[in-house]
Amino acid sequence: MEILLILIPVSLFLGAVGLVGFFWLLKRGQFDDPEGDANRILNGDYDDKPKR
Repeated sequence: MEILLILIPVSLFLGAVGLVGFFWLLKRGQFDDPEGDANRILNGDYDDKPKR
């Protein structure tokens, strides 16, 4: 039972770190256009060779 005194705070800390990371990514705009990349790969309007 003593292990719970360690595991509960550690799990709460890791959950808080994940939540802060998620909100940070939301603020940076990481999830603004989830469909854009999926549709861009299907589009044929790209060159095989990148411009230099």
